[in-house]
Amino acid sequence: MGRSFRADRVGMEVKRELNDILQKKVRDPRVQGVTITDVHMLGDLSLAKVYYSIISDLASDNEKAQVGLDKAKGTIKRELGHQLTLYKIPDLEFIKDESIEYGNKIDDMLRQLHKD
Repeated sequence: MGRSFRADRVGMEVKRELNDILQKKVRDPRVQGVTITDVHMLGDLSLAKVYYSIISDLASDNEKAQVGLDKAKGTIKRELGHQLTLYKIPDLEFIKDESIEYGNKIDDMLRQLHKD
């Protein structure tokens, strides 16, 4: 069975609010340049898997961003509580979105094929 329509709608709203909160409310320099790419909500809205990307390709910057997001989780949840009208604010799990790097790798491989 597919995900529920309500979970998808709440996920889109959470994504929009998270991007706004990261830009305006979180002052941690480790999360500067972090963009929320997708949010997957559990059916009961108790957990939000938040996928993010960062501009830098350096492993140290990726690790710093993950630590910064984990440290700011309380602040982010509090701000979400102010912005959303949900009975319970979902727990947040931040996951690095690898799809952009994967897409770039595929593009490079295709360019190499056309060169040869």
